[in-house]
Amino acid sequence: MRNMVIFCKSYSKDIFRAHRLVKSVAKFNMDNIPFYISMPKDDLNLFREHLDSYSVALITDEEIIEVSLGEMGCGPGDVLPEVPVHLMQQIVKAEFWRWGQCKNYLVIDSDSYFVRPFSMNDFIHEGSVPYTVMHEGKDFLQFATRHNMKKVVQSYIELRRAFKTIFNRRGPFFDFGPTPVIWSSSVWEGLNNDYATPRNSNIFEMICKHPCELLWYGEYLLHAKPFPIIPREPLFKVYHYKEQFEEGQRIGETDEVIAQNYLGAVIQSNWDRSLDQAPGKRSFIYRIFNKKRDSLISLKKKL
Repeated sequence: MRNMVIFCKSYSKDIFRAHRLVKSVAKFNMDNIPFYISMPKDDLNLFREHLDSYSVALITDEEIIEVSLGEMGCGPGDVLPEVPVHLMQQIVKAEFWRWGQCKNYLVIDSDSYFVRPFSMNDFIHEGSVPYTVMHEGKDFLQFATRHNMKKVVQSYIELRRAFKTIFNRRGPFFDFGPTPVIWSSSVWEGLNNDYATPRNSNIFEMICKHPCELLWYGEYLLHAKPFPIIPREPLFKVYHYKEQFEEGQRIGETDEVIAQNYLGAVIQSNWDRSLDQAPGKRSFIYRIFNKKRDSLISLKKKL
């Protein structure tokens, strides 16, 4: 079993972002940490076409989900119809631990890229304990406050209040992101076996009920403490909003400047469309979500 791998969940629309990320990993991966990218089955050939010349393993979301369902002893019809499509990427990330055969994995999104060399020591303490991205989000909250984003601040607090209630935790609100983050497979295994299963639930259902895989991981880690928690600030400089990026440009935040304090940068695709690729058709596993969900919605309306 590998000590650590890098894992990215992507899809056709992000192919050019994924290409930028893969190029940066190829350039800066000093320890040759294995790199996996997953995508819907119908997007696999597109990713092969663009990434064939790089040392990256391509797998499908379906492969990960099939392993998860097999270990839970159920089929697609038992779980998948209840999962909204937009939560699929969270579930695939959270369930990679079953497929990946690794102790730890760096979860990174397609809209990220490295700006300087990195090694195992950036993610694992003394070869055994994964660092935990964990902070109070003050830089982000300060930005939102400056720009009068009251709903953003309110949503940030309400989501974390809900998770504190789930685990009956007192104390400050913590942020366990943004990605990239280092996840231990032992945390997801414990959350599944020691928390979800006794409650007749699973990670699929929990993410659907309280959608934030980062908080599920972080709050359970605080709850169970399977290993020492060594907190780290965000690993990458993240531009959540166009206003943040423009603000950074005005004060001279080039990749070279960012590299002094961060491993990389994230230019979030929810506002930056410069590297968009038109999405293709969805694969079976996604179509069954839509079909079953639409049927349920139609039935509820009739009732």
